[in-house]
Amino acid sequence: MIKNFSKKFYLALIFILLYSPLITLIVLSFNRSKTRAKWGGFTGKWYITLFHNQDIMNALYTTLIIALVSALIATIIGTAAAVGVQAMKPKFRSFTLGITNIPMLNADIVTGISLMLLFIAFRVSLGFDTILLAHITFNIPYVILSVLPKLKQTSKSTYEAALDLGASPVYAFFKVVFPDIMPGVFSGFLLAFTMSLDDFVITHFTKGPGVDTLSTKIYSEVRKGIKPEMYALSTIMFITVLVLLMLVNAAPEGKPSSTLKPKEIKKKHLIARFIVRKFIPTAIVLVIIAGGFFYGAQNRTAGNNQVIVYNWGEYINPEVLTMFEEETGIDVIYEEYETNEIMYPKIQSKAIAYDVVCPSDYMVQRMIKNNLLAEINFKNVPNIKYIDSIYLEQSRQFDSQNKYSVPYLFGTVGILYNKTMVDEPVDSWSILWDDKYKDNILMQDSVRDAFGITLKYLGYSLNSTDLDELEAAKNMLIKQKPLVQAYVIDQVRDKMIGNEAALGVIYSGEALYTQMENQNLEYVIPKEGSNLWIDSWVIPKNATHKENAEAFINFLCRPDIAKMNYDYTTYSIPNSEGRKLIEDEQLRNNKITFPDPEDLINCETYQYLGNDNDALYNKLWREVKSK
Repeated sequence: MIKNFSKKFYLALIFILLYSPLITLIVLSFNRSKTRAKWGGFTGKWYITLFHNQDIMNALYTTLIIALVSALIATIIGTAAAVGVQAMKPKFRSFTLGITNIPMLNADIVTGISLMLLFIAFRVSLGFDTILLAHITFNIPYVILSVLPKLKQTSKSTYEAALDLGASPVYAFFKVVFPDIMPGVFSGFLLAFTMSLDDFVITHFTKGPGVDTLSTKIYSEVRKGIKPEMYALSTIMFITVLVLLMLVNAAPEGKPSSTLKPKEIKKKHLIARFIVRKFIPTAIVLVIIAGGFFYGAQNRTAGNNQVIVYNWGEYINPEVLTMFEEETGIDVIYEEYETNEIMYPKIQSKAIAYDVVCPSDYMVQRMIKNNLLAEINFKNVPNIKYIDSIYLEQSRQFDSQNKYSVPYLFGTVGILYNKTMVDEPVDSWSILWDDKYKDNILMQDSVRDAFGITLKYLGYSLNSTDLDELEAAKNMLIKQKPLVQAYVIDQVRDKMIGNEAALGVIYSGEALYTQMENQNLEYVIPKEGSNLWIDSWVIPKNATHKENAEAFINFLCRPDIAKMNYDYTTYSIPNSEGRKLIEDEQLRNNKITFPDPEDLINCETYQYLGNDNDALYNKLWREVKSK
């Protein structure tokens, strides 16, 4: 009895471990609240909005089409290669197989970077075509691996007999050899399809602007907080796969009726098997492919009249992009990044010709110094007059003559705390080193922010390059590490809303949003001072649509558009006329988004410190993270 109970308990535990994440995902797909931290009631609206979300649907169908086409081409090439390898002499065959196996043993990141550098060297623009070529390349060895064992099992004498009887080599191959190796070819196709469907690393390095697969889309969503539509999509995919597996494995082998003749039984059985195992799965695949071409056609750009935008995640109102396209006839190809450090190498490599980018203050300064930016023709940006002169003056700290940048959004870095979990006044960075808040502190996973906070707490400049000061800051961060629950970026928002931590370092715009969701949260700029940041629009020197980029920047400077972006992002706008359009007086005068001058006395903007100092900061940060 105990033995039977143990078996059942073990089986139940396995099922719980396997399926509880899937059940959680399905439940979250019906949660009315956008945050996973709280249940807002039952709803099916995320399934409706999913099919209206152009980005997610395009990512889904791009994934499926790339997987299908790359698997098909790789199967043809791989099968032909396997036939050629099998015909080689033993020594050459072993040597060739060794070379063929290298890509499978190689790390994906090495393959991805190698292919990216190859495309750049041959001046091939990164985009859909480069992803497809990359997927074909890494899939071919898997097809060869699947087909070769079947080729070894074939009888060479049968093939030669067909030739002796007058068959051509091609005819003999398809009539004699191919049927025998078909299971291996089909296995190779399925393996290639699965590998392509699941790939992230190689796709990440070979994709261009406006092209996303599900893996790259999900990665970017995770970095800034997953949208509920992704839960709905994952649920649909899981159920679709489950249904397909049930249909393919279904065996309508029920007991034959005594009233039916054997031939009738066999005929009905074959029809049922055909419908269940072939017709329905094929119909589902055809619907998916047709949908892919439909959504692809919806997203097709019109010729060369476009602007390629590279911006932070969730940093512009999608309706603004639609309005710009409708009013100007210029198509927007939009891509997102998570940090300045991810954005900069792409601009520096010139692998992709972005037209307009939105870096932070210190990164603007770095890009100017390294001759990566084009001067803006302000005759094409008359709406610059709506940008408050205070912020144009602040911008001179990183763009001394205001020739390369236009302020877009600004804010501060401060402490967000939960009033129900913190029972003392919060006015200093010192609280982040208080032992009583162990495992309840969220720190920014950013080298400049983490060191900036610590340097200000120690009484130094957040732009310090003094080795002793940086070592002191490093030691303080190491001392703090056991108290930190997690190093995060955008995830701090959901965690604080869900009461998962007492204290979090956060950007002011995110703080305003969290307060709307959880009234127990409060934001403060510590008395030691902090970072006052300004994100600005710039035009890379290799931009191919410079006038369109200037038209885009001019459009964003319009007061009504600035106000729309404020409503969407909750970040502070430097547009004085746009601020006047904010209807809610409390929001218009909110101290979080529009702090008083006295709150900013000890605040600084980040400066570009040079490559050597950047390397020093990164080295010290790695030492902190490795402890």
